[in-house]
Amino acid sequence: MGELGRTLHAWRDRVAPSEVGLPAGGKRRAPGLRREELAHLAGLSVDYIVRLEQGRSDSPSAQVLTALARALRLSDAERNHLFVLAGEVEPSPGRVSAYIPPGVQRIVDQLEGAPLCVTDAAWTVITWNPMFAALIGDFSPWQGRWRNIVYRHFVDPGDRVVMTPEQQQNFRNAMVTDLRASLARYPRDPDLKALIEELRAGYDEFAQLWERPVVRFHQSERKTIRHPEVGTFDIDCDVLAVPGSDLRMVVYTAAPNTEAAEKLRLLSVIGLQALT
Repeated sequence: MGELGRTLHAWRDRVAPSEVGLPAGGKRRAPGLRREELAHLAGLSVDYIVRLEQGRSDSPSAQVLTALARALRLSDAERNHLFVLAGEVEPSPGRVSAYIPPGVQRIVDQLEGAPLCVTDAAWTVITWNPMFAALIGDFSPWQGRWRNIVYRHFVDPGDRVVMTPEQQQNFRNAMVTDLRASLARYPRDPDLKALIEELRAGYDEFAQLWERPVVRFHQSERKTIRHPEVGTFDIDCDVLAVPGSDLRMVVYTAAPNTEAAEKLRLLSVIGLQALT
């Protein structure tokens, strides 16, 4: 086992299942996460985790290392050390970061009753809780551009959030405003530039908005959800900025004793199942 494998194993052992929202039942040879649990949290295969820890895998990519850092709740310094051990360049301050600080990850893990997701500065979804998957849809099968909220809105707008023409216009203006600000902050990020250029070249509405001097910011508002299992209902949506980073948290909440609250309770039971 190389230094990377030993370090990953040690970090895995120090993370209690309860810290990441997993049950701690059953006999455990070590107090920390099982390999299967780390694989689930990082979106990787168990075999790949085994090969990494045993030093039998090629150098993991930056995306894999970022997923491992998030799953293991590493600090900034620990994440950078992980990149060094893997022979990767440390995350550059000049590029959009997908790193989620441990405190933010705990919010995702512990705020079980409210659907929420966390996105980076380009509006690519990094992580989400089970209630978000039940309400909006499971992002697990999607990769690359398809995890980007702006891209999905223009390329395939048929999601569960139903917008009036005014809401759609406000949403698009706010998203374009955000992307302009992100490009100003990360002018050399190749993925961000490629996303914007692809949308400008392929979608006239985005290109027109990009050229206009329109500025719009996200506000708390009511969203209409058309869910295939529990029907149509209205729910409150807030976009929260994470202090000290460019992360955004999208949170859906319902007032007590409302139809939306009842729908959320039902979704918490059925999850991703289809009712018959």
